[in-house]
Amino acid sequence: MKQTYLPGILAMAAIVVASNILVQFLYGDWLTYGAFTYPFAFLVTDVMNRVYGAPAARRVVFIGFIVGVICSLIGTQIQGDFGPLVTMRIAIGSGLAFLTAQLLDVAIFDRLRSGQWWRAPLASTLIGSSVDTALFFTIAFSGSLTFLEPANDVSWAGDVLPLLGQGPEAPLWVSLAVADWLVKLSLALVALVPFRIIVGKVLHKPT
Repeated sequence: MKQTYLPGILAMAAIVVASNILVQFLYGDWLTYGAFTYPFAFLVTDVMNRVYGAPAARRVVFIGFIVGVICSLIGTQIQGDFGPLVTMRIAIGSGLAFLTAQLLDVAIFDRLRSGQWWRAPLASTLIGSSVDTALFFTIAFSGSLTFLEPANDVSWAGDVLPLLGQGPEAPLWVSLAVADWLVKLSLALVALVPFRIIVGKVLHKPT
């Protein structure tokens, strides 16, 4: 593994670890603090992809996946007030969502890399983030997947409430997913600024 990949690897590992910790703390009624850190994993992937190419980006993704699995396994062994800090469904959902969404991000970015500088990072992050949110919240909280961890009671996530407190009625986990998705979409736009700056500095020329 090339030494030049080290900053990307360290950044991805830091984001994954921080997100695994911050996801335990609520920000308002519909979000966790992890929703504000995790989306920057796509920024790291996209920077690596632009600067070093898709193979390097995939290496960083796989290392981030391994770090996430280790964090999840540690979390399943730590008991909180309501059981393990990380349930098996959350661990499975987190791992599958991360790996699928990030590899999709790499593939889309690589396909669009020859277009205008903003197209590849924006399109890949928007699509990857959407897939990540759909997979994670469905696997972790949908009542139709209780067979994944029968002992884990997620019935609270199925409580029917107005969407985000004011829309049509939907299960609570759908509101959590929509709120998370909206944050990811917003940060996808914000991340274009550091993407442009970092890539420009590393390559010493406009992208």
